[in-house]
Amino acid sequence: MLMYLKAFLVGGLFCLIGEALILKTKLTPARILVVYITTGVILSAAGLYAPIVRFAGAGATTPLTGFGHLLAQGAISAVQDTGILGAFTGGMTSAAGGITAAVFFGFIVAICFKPKPKDY
Repeated sequence: MLMYLKAFLVGGLFCLIGEALILKTKLTPARILVVYITTGVILSAAGLYAPIVRFAGAGATTPLTGFGHLLAQGAISAVQDTGILGAFTGGMTSAAGGITAAVFFGFIVAICFKPKPKDY
């Protein structure tokens, strides 16, 4: 039960920060997404994100910072295995399952539903 609470609190904190950035800055949502992914890569490369993952589990791996962490860990692992070329291939190899699922389910949703324009 405590693990669920930790995941909720950490994941909620990431959401709170994102919402504050949307409301209080002129950053577009796309730029905020890039900031989150880049932050995950930097924190992972510095060895600071793994303790957050151990503490919060899915609360740290599900947000976009977790995707950045996954890319960084994949690149680091591939560099150790195959050399410098792994820096370019490792991140995508480690994230291939998630990327494939996102494309597949996005395609299914696009087939099943008709998009409607937003009314402002």
